[in-house]
Amino acid sequence: MFDETFWNERYRSAAALWSGDPNQYLVSEASELRPGTALDVGCGEGADALWLAGRGWRVTGTDLSTVALERAARHAAQAGPEIAARIDWVQTDLIGWDPGAARYDLVSSQYMHLPPDARAVLFRSLAGAVTPGGTLLIVGHHPSDLQTTMPRPPMPELFFTGEDITALLDPRDWKVIRDDAPPRSAPDPDGRPITIRDTVLRARRGG
Repeated sequence: MFDETFWNERYRSAAALWSGDPNQYLVSEASELRPGTALDVGCGEGADALWLAGRGWRVTGTDLSTVALERAARHAAQAGPEIAARIDWVQTDLIGWDPGAARYDLVSSQYMHLPPDARAVLFRSLAGAVTPGGTLLIVGHHPSDLQTTMPRPPMPELFFTGEDITALLDPRDWKVIRDDAPPRSAPDPDGRPITIRDTVLRARRGG
């Protein structure tokens, strides 16, 4: 389920796979950051990258799916030349990809779920890409969501907590600002209100 064919087919299954709005935790955690360079990991159809570019960031949006990136580039063009010029779209398999050392003032990974070994390699790589003084923001589904009626893959190894991500960071080099989020209400597929949780890890690199 993690290869390019899977994701291209999933994006082709609908005219728009996502809402078109930036992820709520990106907005809440990054609104007060001073714009610089940003890496949007698994950028999908581009909503987060467009939001960042609109606030003055120079953004690199990466995704495995060429279909998603084509849509993202189209949305950026529709947003106007000033927005489009601030975003570079990169097609890559993030597993094994080198984003570069100390290159981005913000690295944002929203709901990137991988098996534990691959996840650890990727998140360590993303942490290494943050500049001194920069921010790492990792958001995902909390393992407790598997106990709700919200549809989630029956693969508990894909889910993680803030503590899981903190354990990958050198405490001498990182200050964890946030490692959890309060429960929130959301409708399940039948419209019933349920309580779910998200994992939100925000950390600042020393320097």
